[in-house]
Amino acid sequence: MTTIGNNLQGVLDRIARACASAGRAPSEVRLLAVSKTFDAAAVREAALAGQPAFGENYIQEGVEKIAALQAPDAGPGRPLEWHCIGPVQSNKTRLVAEHFDWVHTVDRLKTAERLSQQRPEHLPALQVCIQVNVDGGANKAGVPPAEAEALARAVARLPRLRLRGLMAIPEPAPDVDAQYAVHRQVRQLFDHLRAVAAAGAEGMQDFDTLSLGMTADLEAAIRAGSTLVRVGSGIFGHRSYPAR
Repeated sequence: MTTIGNNLQGVLDRIARACASAGRAPSEVRLLAVSKTFDAAAVREAALAGQPAFGENYIQEGVEKIAALQAPDAGPGRPLEWHCIGPVQSNKTRLVAEHFDWVHTVDRLKTAERLSQQRPEHLPALQVCIQVNVDGGANKAGVPPAEAEALARAVARLPRLRLRGLMAIPEPAPDVDAQYAVHRQVRQLFDHLRAVAAAGAEGMQDFDTLSLGMTADLEAAIRAGSTLVRVGSGIFGHRSYPAR
């Protein structure tokens, strides 16, 4: 098994142990491999080791990898699932709408409207998560929790989008208990919106995803109820960030 394959299995083992500790089944938590700054060859290696879903923060870089891995002689031999997990500027919405399967970072109705308008009709609905700034970090994107329900209801009514859940990136916390306390706030908001969905809110019938937790805090996130953890360095190794 390759280094990436070994790392991937190690992360899956961590998820399984975290689920066991939280009294959950490992099947309740999906792994998203965050491949930003790593090339298509690294993604292919992870895909050949069994990983089906990948997250990209930099949209143009992601689009280039998507194209490269669709080539018959370069891809893993099966379609991959691509998630946009970085900020979506207005001049990049078309790229997201045309190339990605999911976007986790919708925090304005205007962004969602552009994605809806630009999603090609021949593609399945774009799966959408609302990003929430749960702890008020000054440099963090995301809608304030108090505004999340109104945004969710508005996004859910847009054509060619399917509202799937919430995403959050809390500020780093000093220990697992502190991580859990913040993650739990996101879970409470998620539960509230699931109740809104269960009450029949238009377009919210597929609201089932809590995108929460990364390499450093996935145990606390799973304990809090995350259904999708986003892990990059734990799979691909240390990143070297290019000048942008």
